Amino acid sequence: MRAVAASSRLRIGPLVGSIGVLLVVAAAATTLGPADISPRQVAQEVFGSFPFVDASDLSNQGRAILWQLRIPRVVLGALVGGMLALAGGAYQGVFRNPLADPYLLGVAAGAGLGATVAIGARSAGFPQALVPLAAFAGAVLAVGVTYALGRTIGDRTATTLILAGVAVASFFTAIQTYVQQRNTETLREVYAWILGRLSTTGWREVVSVLPYMVVSAVVILLHRRLLDVLALGDEEAESLGVRAGRVRLIVVAAATLGTAAAVAVGGLIGFVGIIVPHAIRLMAGWSYRVVLPLSLVFGASFMVIADVAARTVVAPAELPIGVVTAFFGAPFFMLVLRTSREAL
Repeated sequence: MRAVAASSRLRIGPLVGSIGVLLVVAAAATTLGPADISPRQVAQEVFGSFPFVDASDLSNQGRAILWQLRIPRVVLGALVGGMLALAGGAYQGVFRNPLADPYLLGVAAGAGLGATVAIGARSAGFPQALVPLAAFAGAVLAVGVTYALGRTIGDRTATTLILAGVAVASFFTAIQTYVQQRNTETLREVYAWILGRLSTTGWREVVSVLPYMVVSAVVILLHRRLLDVLALGDEEAESLGVRAGRVRLIVVAAATLGTAAAVAVGGLIGFVGIIVPHAIRLMAGWSYRVVLPLSLVFGASFMVIADVAARTVVAPAELPIGVVTAFFGAPFFMLVLRTSREAL
């Protein structure tokens, strides 16, 4: 029993190692781009206020590129990737489904509809800032409708919510398709958003989503022990004094809030919520006390690496980041699907 309990605890070594990997990946990402900025210059610029560190020799233009373009983009990518991976692990725990991802309850469909409507409305003078806000509102609305529909059907069990999410996603997707056909001049921009992108104009995007993601991550991590109890089944959890329905509602709400924020600034970036939690399970076990914190950190690293690939593979052009994550995620999804089927 002691060995089992120890294996379900998050050891400090893997966590520190994962944070170290993230810092190395983030530092490397800031040096890559059309402008030539060396690792030495990045280090001098970032740590320039520390004693015994030489002053940076970057030009004013180089400083602007570093602080207003590259570093905000790396930070935004880390936030989006970490949130999607954490939400994926949370959904898999809530629904006891290894194939669950952050878009399960119609989040993607709602966000896509909101962004499509906002992009089409820009021709009427609406500002660009309306697009992330509309995507966020659409994602939250879709999940709200899913929960309301699940409640009218009966108990909000995992299966009922999944079926309600499929129905709501289909309905919202149909509306989005209609809106796209009515605004064909915006099709290219809509598809660019749907395929995912991490574009920043400074720190505005980071600041706009940071509060939602922090609240979401804190709530999910505080409930990670209860997700281990839910893995036993609702009846067993209730017998242990855990209110399964309440835990499911809180975790789903938190994961949806964070996912909606990530989608609002990054578009529909798929597979992160499947790839990262499963990779963590292969390395560190199945306990959510371990899976969720490590998913948060490794998800951030994965997204930063994917963004670097999106920026450099076809440079000076840029691949949609959703294409990069799908390239790695689709084979991984098929592997998970085959493994899950063999386990039945």
